[in-house]
Amino acid sequence: MMQDRTTLPLRKATRDRLRAFGRKGESYDDILRRLMEIAEESAFYERQVRILKESRFHSLSEI
Repeated sequence: MMQDRTTLPLRKATRDRLRAFGRKGESYDDILRRLMEIAEESAFYERQVRILKESRFHSLSEI
């Protein structure tokens, strides 16, 4: 069991949407952690794409 707990006030519609992302046996904490990991990975990917688009790379023969 979780040692530290908190209550997050959510609208029922928000809770229901969150529940829809869940897998069998997952707690709301599990669902939120998984979604945050996905969001972090997505943000990392978007940063890499932006860097590749904005940067000029040199071939080894140019160096």
